[in-house]
Amino acid sequence: MSKKIRTESVDYLFSAILSLRDKEECYTFFEDICTINELLSLSQRFEVAKMLREKRTYLEIAEKTGASTATISRVNRSLNYGNDGYDMVFERMGQQEKGKA
Repeated sequence: MSKKIRTESVDYLFSAILSLRDKEECYTFFEDICTINELLSLSQRFEVAKMLREKRTYLEIAEKTGASTATISRVNRSLNYGNDGYDMVFERMGQQEKGKA
């Protein structure tokens, strides 16, 4: 990646996100900071990642999420060669679900 993302501004944004207390606060903040399309794109990528981890086909994923094959491929590349961010979050979400059961 040519652009440096570890900047003071990004740190400040992440601190703001980490200060959110619940899902309702997330809705309030993200509706202000993102356009609807930006937020829907982020959620679509997250859903694509979930489905890829479930070994769903590109066709199934495209039909269910409306994501392009380019988006699915980009998310798949992140899952396989990225920083394991998706895996970290999915693992934590799984642990939270087990705690509720």
